Amino acid sequence: MATPASSPAPRDGASRHIVAVVAFDRISPFHLSVPCAVFGEDRSGGGLPDFDFRVCAAETGALTTTAGFSIAVTHGLEALADAHIIIVPSWRDPDEAPPAALLDALRAAHARGAQLVGLCLGAFVLAAARILDERPASTHWAWADNFARRYPRVRLDPDVLYVDDGDVMTSAGTAAGLDCCLHVLRKMCGAQVANYVARRLVVPPHRQGGQAQFVQQPMPPNPRGDRLSGLLDWVSGHLDLPHTLDTLAGRALMSRRTFTRRFRLTTGTTVGAWLLAQRLARAQQLLESSDASVEAIAGIAGFGSAASLRQHFADAFRTSPSAWRREFRGV
Repeated sequence: MATPASSPAPRDGASRHIVAVVAFDRISPFHLSVPCAVFGEDRSGGGLPDFDFRVCAAETGALTTTAGFSIAVTHGLEALADAHIIIVPSWRDPDEAPPAALLDALRAAHARGAQLVGLCLGAFVLAAARILDERPASTHWAWADNFARRYPRVRLDPDVLYVDDGDVMTSAGTAAGLDCCLHVLRKMCGAQVANYVARRLVVPPHRQGGQAQFVQQPMPPNPRGDRLSGLLDWVSGHLDLPHTLDTLAGRALMSRRTFTRRFRLTTGTTVGAWLLAQRLARAQQLLESSDASVEAIAGIAGFGSAASLRQHFADAFRTSPSAWRREFRGV
């Protein structure tokens, strides 16, 4: 789910946007690198603002990593005091309580309106701070049962890539953390900037949070797999057409049953859900980057009518297309 929300800091560049990432002893280098890759590198050529990017830790001294090397962190938890976005990229052990000082700092940041993001097992840290109580959240599917037992007041959805609940976001594991960070960037700076960063990272620019966390098994490297991949690219470029399961199966030269099975194995979702996600993403892109009317965008994205677009937009994002456009373009 996603809701466009105003960033805690101004977008006009009058002040630097502070992004703080919480590191800890025995951290996974991959999990730490995800927010660093999105927010911590100079990409001003792509229109990104000049972030004040900080990596901090509750511990002092060198931090060990799961890869066998150590890292030096120059900031303590005081770096969270004025951060606009705080990202907890994971946690070392779901059964270990995070330091009380860290939980206090996160609660204080949440109370003053900071954007909090818990990636993968970072959701455990936000839950331990009671920030997720009575709110929807996600985490890595392999630890979902543990999470649900430990934090029964959280409305856990273990099947999605990430959950955007306004000022708090959580994600599933590994690559879903990258999707979530790009989503944060997209809300802050718009689709063009987020797409630029995604291209530099060679990843899809936008995957809806409700997409399935994982694919059951990889597609075999044969002509059928290539044909289905080509079909998905073609459909993405022709969303205005009235696609159905039968027409797509026929275009892929597969039976309905075979196509349905292979489609789910490839995308992790159903044809209908994938089509809706593609159409919503296309509508978002047009709302943010064009002056086309809502009626025209509904036709281009394949919704058929403005009423249909508005209904699906409200269901997915709890807002209207016009409000989304105002949020990203100020019009």
